[in-house]
Amino acid sequence: MGDDVKSKLGKATQGFSRRSVLKTTAAGAAAVAAGPALFNIARAAEDNIRIGFPVPLTGPYGSEAQEQARCAQIAVDQFNAAGGLNGRMAELLVRDDKLKPGEAATRTLELIEKDKVHYVCGSLSASVQLSVNAVTKARGIIYVSISQSDAINEAKDFSKYTFHEAMNPHMTAGAVGRYAFPQFGKRVAFLIADYAYGHEMVRGFKRAGEPHGIEVVAEVTHPLASKDFSTFLPQIMAARPDVLCLCNFGYDQMNSLKQATGFGMKQQMQVLAPALLYNQRRAGGAAAYDGVIGGANYHWTLESSVPSAKAFNDAYRKENNGAPPSDYGAYGYAGVGALLDGVKKAGTTDTDAVIAALEALKYDKYKGTQYYRKCDHQSVQSVFIVKSKSEAEMANEYDVFDIVHTDPASEDILRTCAELGHEA
Repeated sequence: MGDDVKSKLGKATQGFSRRSVLKTTAAGAAAVAAGPALFNIARAAEDNIRIGFPVPLTGPYGSEAQEQARCAQIAVDQFNAAGGLNGRMAELLVRDDKLKPGEAATRTLELIEKDKVHYVCGSLSASVQLSVNAVTKARGIIYVSISQSDAINEAKDFSKYTFHEAMNPHMTAGAVGRYAFPQFGKRVAFLIADYAYGHEMVRGFKRAGEPHGIEVVAEVTHPLASKDFSTFLPQIMAARPDVLCLCNFGYDQMNSLKQATGFGMKQQMQVLAPALLYNQRRAGGAAAYDGVIGGANYHWTLESSVPSAKAFNDAYRKENNGAPPSDYGAYGYAGVGALLDGVKKAGTTDTDAVIAALEALKYDKYKGTQYYRKCDHQSVQSVFIVKSKSEAEMANEYDVFDIVHTDPASEDILRTCAELGHEA
């Protein structure tokens, strides 16, 4: 990992790396002195379980990616503190994929061929994760994706090595649509980031809206990493929708909301953001997000009712000056944490044994019980509907959302295995 990347992840990650190197060196030297047989045993014991972690540390999704890396490192530290796999420690190898499919493929190939990783976890784009998945499945390496995608579960992209920890657009937009359309009206407009994530969210909203008879009055696309939405928003205002669905992410979400607020659009329509982001809400401010409704995999206030949320928050706060973790950070924690739970359950790093363990795993890392559906390895989990608070409603700087509804973990909110092209 380069110095620029290390600085973004904080001293805790660097310290762990130094401690691991010193420990390995000392044990190896002692074993050499004792003889070749003991040296070979020590080498096996000190052979770290290496997890490659490609995420876009630079670019428009950088804040979410850095959070994912921080939280993934916490999962690794906890695994090691508990003794690892019979004394065998885990190691996280973070790489910057720059939000580019080609870069992600190159970094993943390096992780597999040069760094000899046992597994890969990461990615923060629908298209980038498909690129990573193509590399890992071709080389028989388990990949746990922590970004939203519908396609990765479909038979044409899926393999037995593919696991999807994140929610997918069908379940996320579906939950938000089912909650919002009956309350706020049938005339619906979409502002769409013009790549897989945006279009998959639109599809999820439309499907959820069919039983409610929604009428699509505008579909406006914009390029990824847009800064000026002044040419897009008037088209939506002219269509006079009851509901505006922002099918974008990261800075795109924040910038479009700031400008929509400036145009007075929230007085004319209810704004929905299927993946309503904690980090961007904090960066964008209360005024821009006030009253926006969206979906989330997590909000830290779950700690009042979910013990695993409290434990996750406490571990994160200890490393981050008392601040709570973010929703997308939680994906990094659970993606690596569940993978290591599977390794421990299997009792080995053997790929087929770990796959079997993950398929049978029931895990609760931060939000209640989850499990991977066997046909497509989608993590079955709850979806939270959150509403952004006004500044007057906030108890502190981190108190940005109210959880207004929960869709409990259920396969009923997923597309069927047959619909995805799987036999069962």
